[in-house]
Amino acid sequence: MGKLQDKIAVVTGAGRGIGKDIARRFAAEGAKVAIISRTEANSLAAAEAINAAYPGAAKAYAVDVADANATAELGKQILADFDHVDILVNNAGVTKDGLLLRMSESDWDTVLDTNLKGAFNMVKAFQRSILKQKAARIINISSVIGLIGNAGQANYAASKAGLIGFTKSLAREFAGRAVTANAIAPGFIETDMTHVLNDQVKDEILKKIPLGFFGQGSDIASIAAFLASDEARYITGQVIAVDGGMVM
Repeated sequence: MGKLQDKIAVVTGAGRGIGKDIARRFAAEGAKVAIISRTEANSLAAAEAINAAYPGAAKAYAVDVADANATAELGKQILADFDHVDILVNNAGVTKDGLLLRMSESDWDTVLDTNLKGAFNMVKAFQRSILKQKAARIINISSVIGLIGNAGQANYAASKAGLIGFTKSLAREFAGRAVTANAIAPGFIETDMTHVLNDQVKDEILKKIPLGFFGQGSDIASIAAFLASDEARYITGQVIAVDGGMVM
């Protein structure tokens, strides 16, 4: 029996990358998972791949988490399909990198609306169900950039730092119902998006990682599975960097 047996989990940004790895690990641990992606094609493909390994474990949904009304309606649909939610993972995120001198208001708003407001929208959609469940979990995927900042990523850094403050506030507000809220701050994790970086850029990043190698989505999925489990019942309001030592 897995550590998340019979739990109902919702994972945003689960159509690919880290979110997909988290959803797959949750399914492996016995959970039923609502796969959410901005595009229906990605969510369907991810759910199909997970169901091939763990039949009936995943169901696909599509929504732009920045859209409050659409997210609220999706929440109603998921609750109708699954009855309740035990675990919410806010992983959906975008980047619109550029130096602040050239950054447009649109680039700022797009990143903050998805990465930070999107998490708010998802919590609002499921908060009543989460507060009713025994030992419910909220896990927000932040970033080491939210801890240290980065030139050319003021919008992304602000959104991920904001997510940490949001997490700590949730932890305090929901603690009375034994709901935990924690954040994971990934470092450089190999995904489809990072594969396009040239070798010179990768070499420069490696110099900043004491362990000397890049992380995998499975590294994030492992800590997410732990935080979602009963084993982490006494951990809340924390930020766990999974970064090979970049920000220690």
